[in-house]
Amino acid sequence: MKRITIILSQCFQTIWGRVESRDWGLKSLQSPLPSLFPILLLLLLIPPFPTAGGTIYQGNPGNYLTLLAQLQPGDTLMLDAGTYAEGLPLYNMNGSANDPIVITGPTGGGTAVFLADPCICYNTIEIQDSSYIEIRNLDLDGQQLSGVDAVKAGGNPFANWAHHITLENLTIHDHDNGQQTVAISTKIPAWDWVIRANIIDGAGTGLYLGDSTGDASFINGLIEHNLVMNTLGYNMQIKQQNPRPTLPGIPTSGKTIIRHNVFSKASNAAVGGDARPNLLVGHWPLTGAGSNDLYEIYGNFFYENESFERLFQGEGNVALYNNLFVSTNSDAISFQAHNDQPRTINVFNNTIVAAGTGINISGIDTNFTQRVVGNAIFAGTPLNIAAEVQTAGNITDLSTNAATYLTNPFALPGSGLDLFPLPGQLTGSPLNTVPFQTFTDWSQDFNYNPHDGTHRGAYAGSGTNPGWLPQLSRKPMGTPPILDQHIYLPQVSNP
Repeated sequence: MKRITIILSQCFQTIWGRVESRDWGLKSLQSPLPSLFPILLLLLLIPPFPTAGGTIYQGNPGNYLTLLAQLQPGDTLMLDAGTYAEGLPLYNMNGSANDPIVITGPTGGGTAVFLADPCICYNTIEIQDSSYIEIRNLDLDGQQLSGVDAVKAGGNPFANWAHHITLENLTIHDHDNGQQTVAISTKIPAWDWVIRANIIDGAGTGLYLGDSTGDASFINGLIEHNLVMNTLGYNMQIKQQNPRPTLPGIPTSGKTIIRHNVFSKASNAAVGGDARPNLLVGHWPLTGAGSNDLYEIYGNFFYENESFERLFQGEGNVALYNNLFVSTNSDAISFQAHNDQPRTINVFNNTIVAAGTGINISGIDTNFTQRVVGNAIFAGTPLNIAAEVQTAGNITDLSTNAATYLTNPFALPGSGLDLFPLPGQLTGSPLNTVPFQTFTDWSQDFNYNPHDGTHRGAYAGSGTNPGWLPQLSRKPMGTPPILDQHIYLPQVSNP
């Protein structure tokens, strides 16, 4: 009941603010200051802890919504372990670049568990017209309810945008009652999001960023070190984009990075007409602002798709490099026309073991350049690419011969799967890497080690694998740490 009151209050404030300002456009409106009496009551009953950057509030299932309503830039809401049944409504809540608002569960000694609402009145975490918020260390239990997303930006007529949102170390599970139930969803223009070190295990769709209409642009995202598995539909999809909207602060150019994630559809996948790839990225705006934006997708482990869909599908502008792909029943990579065409495509230094096609590139826009360079491809059909695509230095063979080149390509993840080259395998003359040197970490192999251009595939070496063996867990980070801060993952030492 308390959450419903907050929602109605926020909606009224939004409408009244627009009436007062005669601004019916897309505008952030701050809530009015609370009255003196609630402030005095909170000071008496819920003592905050002031810090140099803001105030730390200690929350529990009984008081957290009251505290949530008064958070200011730089404040932190630390939630006790326990069960939270009224969700996390983040409406018109804005931190700043130097002083974000932080909402976190405990880092030890129990878990803050947020339950999906059985009346389907709202999604568990709802974000609307909010910015510079960091949400960490929560368990989001979908309770197998249909239509209740774990995290959703937008989805109602009062929502306009959400930017500089960080989702970190969330465990999202039991959201797979139906394919339309999503773990993390954005349905309004969203930019500068960080989605990091989360576990999504069981969802209709893991991440659905953007809207089917193409109007809810997802821009300048960083999606890293997540484990996404056992989804009915996509592990992750970023939708195509219509012309970029005009909003205060929205980027006119940039890139979205998808790195060091594990994407698996080895089980629980929908079949037939509901079958979906593990990862699909749509095109950027076709003209104007954002038309030269780029997806950089690297260091990921793509594993299986039991619905016989490809592991990756893309169009537009994409750089795909230093990834591992394993599929015993389907294709690995396909660039093809979907809502537009593949434009600037660079596929280099990937290791692929696939029963179907290794790399398909078709339906291209020939006004742009497409390259396939330095990959190690073991597949039923290693390459199926348009004649205009530039190729160099790829090593190809049938998938059944992969063990001639790789340490243990047919084992299960976590039980010996190892795509590291056997001694002396997958080497060649130095590749021309000049076209790739603008891409983030372009010379860093799957294990975070330097790639000198003489090795083929995702690893720069042969013999004994010095790094992390692919498994269905979050990929560790390298040393020194590549993540910005608030690290929850183990580190692997680089030789």
